[in-house]
Amino acid sequence: MIDLNGRVAFVTGASRGIGRAVALRFAAAGASVGVCAREQHGASVAAEITAAGGRAEALTLDVVDATSVKEAVSTVLERFGKIDILVNNAGIVRDQLAMRMKPGDWNAVLATNLTGAFNCAQAVLRPMIKQRSGRIISISSVVGQSGNLGQVNYAASKAGLIGFSKSLAREVATRGITVNVVAPGMIETDMTASIGADVKKTLSAQIPVGRFGAPNDVAMAVCFLASAEASYITGQVLGVNGGMYM
Repeated sequence: MIDLNGRVAFVTGASRGIGRAVALRFAAAGASVGVCAREQHGASVAAEITAAGGRAEALTLDVVDATSVKEAVSTVLERFGKIDILVNNAGIVRDQLAMRMKPGDWNAVLATNLTGAFNCAQAVLRPMIKQRSGRIISISSVVGQSGNLGQVNYAASKAGLIGFSKSLAREVATRGITVNVVAPGMIETDMTASIGADVKKTLSAQIPVGRFGAPNDVAMAVCFLASAEASYITGQVLGVNGGMYM
């Protein structure tokens, strides 16, 4: 099992779905976890971690607000002394065909999914550079690689995370910091829960392994990239999609 004892993680969008699975997996591997979400939604996840004997701090932040992010990072640094791992998971969707998409829906998705990741990365870089080690992992999507009908904003934001991560990886590689991307396919989360049974069946048939993935499938990939075993991996995109995109 991957050992993250002594490590401190900062996970955004950690109240549910993939973010929750990542936070719980990190804690199970021995890491202390900053469970970040809006409006104290991460409190139950932090409580679950501490009830199991782990260490966690629930943090309320809006990734779009750089000041909010810096305050949350400061809180984790004060509580745990450092930040070793950042997982940029916070994300939203505002689906619509491009010709009908409102500017506000374009801007909101790019602000949360892409600018939010920049805000968080910028906030943790100084302490990571000072300690000469760190892991930054952003959760993209298969649609950031393949595109998808009605998701020009979401696909652009998720593709942007890939370019952002590759560029940042080049900037910080000599400082002992790796920067990678995990690109999930169809995962059983709140975001996919609204898909009808017939559509889900059709989509599953297009996935070589024949099913949707679970949040823990993604969490295991993130946990690996956060580990010492992945120290020579940077600037890469790890697809967790059952073969949906090759």
